[in-house]
Amino acid sequence: MFDSFLIHTFHDGNCLQAYKIFGAHFVSEEGQLGVRFTVYAPHALSVQVVGDFNNWDGEKHYMERYNDGGIWSLFVPGIKQYDIYKYRIETPNGALVDRADPYAFFSELRPATASKVFDIEGYKWKDKKWLEKRTKNFDRPLNIYEANIGSWKMKRESQGEGDDGEFYSYEELIDEMIPYVKNMGYTHIEVMPLTEYPFDGSWGYQATGFFSATSRYGNPKQLMAFIDACHKADIGVIMDFVPAHFVKDGHGLHMFDGGFVYDYEDINRRYSPWDSVYFDLGKNEVRSFLLSSVDFFATYFHIDGFRFDAVSNLIYYEGNKELGENIGAMEWMKRLNGHMSGYHPTVMMIAEDSTDYPGVTKPVGEHGLGFDYKWDLGWMNDTLKYFKLDPIYRKYDHNLITFSMAYFSSERFLLEFSHDEVVHGKATIINKMWGLTGDKLAQVKSLYLYMMVHPGKKLNFMGNELGEYREWDEKKSLGWEILKYPDHDAFHHYIKKLNEIYRKYPALYEEDYDYRGFEWLVVDDNEQSVFAIQRTDKQGNKIVAVMNFVGNRHEKYKVPVNVEGSYKEILNTDQDIYSGSHFINPRAIRSKKTKKTDRSPLVNKDHYIEVNIAPFSSMIFEVKPSKKKVVTKKEK
Repeated sequence: MFDSFLIHTFHDGNCLQAYKIFGAHFVSEEGQLGVRFTVYAPHALSVQVVGDFNNWDGEKHYMERYNDGGIWSLFVPGIKQYDIYKYRIETPNGALVDRADPYAFFSELRPATASKVFDIEGYKWKDKKWLEKRTKNFDRPLNIYEANIGSWKMKRESQGEGDDGEFYSYEELIDEMIPYVKNMGYTHIEVMPLTEYPFDGSWGYQATGFFSATSRYGNPKQLMAFIDACHKADIGVIMDFVPAHFVKDGHGLHMFDGGFVYDYEDINRRYSPWDSVYFDLGKNEVRSFLLSSVDFFATYFHIDGFRFDAVSNLIYYEGNKELGENIGAMEWMKRLNGHMSGYHPTVMMIAEDSTDYPGVTKPVGEHGLGFDYKWDLGWMNDTLKYFKLDPIYRKYDHNLITFSMAYFSSERFLLEFSHDEVVHGKATIINKMWGLTGDKLAQVKSLYLYMMVHPGKKLNFMGNELGEYREWDEKKSLGWEILKYPDHDAFHHYIKKLNEIYRKYPALYEEDYDYRGFEWLVVDDNEQSVFAIQRTDKQGNKIVAVMNFVGNRHEKYKVPVNVEGSYKEILNTDQDIYSGSHFINPRAIRSKKTKKTDRSPLVNKDHYIEVNIAPFSSMIFEVKPSKKKVVTKKEK
């Protein structure tokens, strides 16, 4: 009846396909079509399948214990697609509790909590070409658009307390979201958690159904169609995944069978600061449950990457180094990344980790955790702290900009301005900038240019590209109406152009994690808070960026350069089309040879260029080396 190897690996903590054993599967047995229900409930005295098909009376549908390992199973003929069901479990103390299926492929729309029978097989994928060329993007552009797909756009917003807004479906978003993301030049969409969750206000970070794509936007095959359409448009899909904890609602995993199947028996370890329940990843069956969840979405939904939430809570208990390392969870992460690198070698594994634990992105075989990328939360915090400062005082905190490159080679970092930065009174990205509206706009343009020329892959939360002043609210659409205002429309076009340049020039992404791909050209001008960066691609082609983070205006500011040649400005934040004063460098700048009288601690190379710099402005130059003249014998 069951694959004995899968059963063995499930109990051994190494099973990636536990969903083939557990849950509700359409089968034919003894000449009858129906569904085999299987659940892991090791503490249960008995288990029934209940649902509409038996009027929620499980007396006729007692499940049979498969073996002494806590597995219960039953074949029920005549079950149809979308039939709803739960498991009625008799706990060790004799109580009866109804639980949703931990391995259900589909669920009722909240506030209802039952599982739905769904045939997950049979979707006809059309993304073969995409999968064949897919990589982990180490030397490719990776510019991620993080989105809560329910509130990106809404058909109707909630009107008051207890009123639900009307979402676009997965299939409707094919025509709404994908063309927009494609037009804006992003390479990937990162969807906030899609595993089923009961409370909209948790944004998906307190889940119940780890194999059930949320029913808010449609059924699982409609989600497959959305991802398939993304791939057709050359857009990857990254899924936010929450392996640290789960919601404690009564229909879910908490004390599932009256005992602690998924959670810690130790009450001091059990509950998180978010009023949820920690997974006990020291238990092999829990390890297999979450390993299989990741494999399930990679296999059945062709997910291109997973962003793992709250990895700090998997490294240390409660994310607190003083409480000690969470050995069970760290072993699970190593197993996960080891297995995924073998079975899904082109799927990206991304850690959202706020700790300084070493080796998060080192291979498991080199005593690392095995992730491909780690969010650089230090860079994000330092950078935003810097831009909040009054420019008068920025020279005293110069290191907030320079420090990131002192540690950048220690991990494979990803730079992010995520949803966490634009909620709960933190202010939106543009509103974090110092000053009044005009100064904020000038600085946020420079902020994003700095982000794009800094080594590391990129992530921005939806709405950041609009210059939103209103914090994100999951009950409301983004403020698309603000694009009728010239400054916001100009900023929107600026972000599109910046994304275009990022993808066009390999110097901005090919050597993100090689020291040869980056150099500070100006790094010590703290008095004027001017910085210059050189990026280099694998062929030696170079891009130079100059950034002015205070309100001074410079004519013919000398920037030392490595290459004798022509420097063509391809983007300037002060261009008039981006609501600037148009104090730019309209003609290509020819480098000059540095004379002894020109040399200074700031001009310390053999050549330099003279650049016009507007207040709070930044710019990118394409570098074209001078062609060396070939001297003929006759000329000699």
